[in-house]
Amino acid sequence: MPQPTTWLVAAVLVQGLIAFVLLWVLGAIRVPMVASGRMPMRDIALSREPWPEQEKRVSNAFDNQFQLPVLFYVACGLALYFGPGWIEVVLAWLFVLARILHALVFATTNNVVQRFSAYTACFAVLVAFWIDLIVRLVLVGGSP
Repeated sequence: MPQPTTWLVAAVLVQGLIAFVLLWVLGAIRVPMVASGRMPMRDIALSREPWPEQEKRVSNAFDNQFQLPVLFYVACGLALYFGPGWIEVVLAWLFVLARILHALVFATTNNVVQRFSAYTACFAVLVAFWIDLIVRLVLVGGSP
């Protein structure tokens, strides 16, 4: 059976994959519009405003991958430094699953209540992750 380190690194890779998938979808929306002339480059050179709603949803979902996930990556790096346990692995995967849900809602229906619920779940799990790391550092010197 894979060790906690393997599972934690896998969670980091899946979280990164979310950003790559959103970027690919964003390209699939933008490139055909620009290439066909439906979206003149001069109109989008300095502003996102001219883009249609679908592009804005995906673009915002992509941008959001560089907010809470940054703190997730730091937490995972610290957990790897300390030597991750199963608690960190579970928290990492809960965060990633909530981020997948958040990105799906953001990029599709953009239902604000559902999006906020997913975001709140991400935030709560991330806070628990950080508290776990602080407790490990203070109480046990960061050792597993």
